Amino acid sequence: MESGGDAIGDRLRAALGVVGALSDAGAPRHEVWREGRCVLYRYEPQAPQQVRTPLLICYALVNRPTMLDLQPGHSLIRNLLAAGVSVYLLDWGYPQSADRHEQLDDYVNGWLHECIVQVSQDSGTARSAAAQRNPVNLLGVCQGGVLSLCHAALHPGMVQNLVTMVTPVDFQTPQDLLSRWARGIDTELMGGLGNIPGALLNALYMALLPFRLSQQKYLSMALLLDDPAGLEHFMRMEHWIGDSPDQAAIAFTQFVKWFYQENRLLKGTLSLGGRPVNLRAIRCPILNLYGLRDHLVPADASRALRGLAGSRDYEELALDLGHIGMYVSRRAQQAVGPAIAAWLAARDG
Repeated sequence: MESGGDAIGDRLRAALGVVGALSDAGAPRHEVWREGRCVLYRYEPQAPQQVRTPLLICYALVNRPTMLDLQPGHSLIRNLLAAGVSVYLLDWGYPQSADRHEQLDDYVNGWLHECIVQVSQDSGTARSAAAQRNPVNLLGVCQGGVLSLCHAALHPGMVQNLVTMVTPVDFQTPQDLLSRWARGIDTELMGGLGNIPGALLNALYMALLPFRLSQQKYLSMALLLDDPAGLEHFMRMEHWIGDSPDQAAIAFTQFVKWFYQENRLLKGTLSLGGRPVNLRAIRCPILNLYGLRDHLVPADASRALRGLAGSRDYEELALDLGHIGMYVSRRAQQAVGPAIAAWLAARDG
């Protein structure tokens, strides 16, 4: 007769077998452009084209964009492709020690700007040498949404429709636990120490909700030992959490100081590349999505965009989801991708 300990051991060994068998589950894609560590990818179509204007996704710097295409059944990108959207993705890569002097201007007016030009040319939407006159759709996620707002304000003619997803605009709302920590950072000291380790930032995020993000999570894992599919999903999530790039020192400290500590985007006092970032300059349609249970970007932080942008076509979609649930939860699969695709289709051309 098998003892309880032997049974648990067998299930753990089976679980480890599932973990060892994990492979890349991303949708097929091809490299279009590369500069240094930054890469632009184009995804293969999965359905007849329903939105003529291509969509470029700009993800956050602090995590990897694999969360947007974690696996079949849990993929924002696959849902967009299935709805007939032509999808491109900007992958920021992994900053090295030599990249410590990069500034936020390099990300917004450098790589993001060039990727928009490349998407316009690669997709065939460019009708002249001046690709800036042939806009693309832009989806900014979390911190990537902040960078996208900045770019759309500085280069309004390049973006046809702008989608922001779990994107903070007011960085000092009362419910913002991350802001309370960030406002106490000595940015000059931190910036002088070199690139910021991704592992350090992960530890910080875990400390915001220690029980829910550590003990409770791993207790829940025990319930998945007899569920290979559920265990695989859990381990893919864990791999994504651990795969956090180091942050370029200067750009990271600029973001903390200018946004969290000084709230420049909300106040209209932000400048990049010597030019003011005025959200009133954004005239294109905007769809702003946020989660009502988001502990990293509270709903009020995202809702602050309402009334600040110059667009007359502004919509919000609030979902009863958390920050990560906006990408991978079952409810998100039915609500987020289809909503974005339908909104873009209604404003195409």
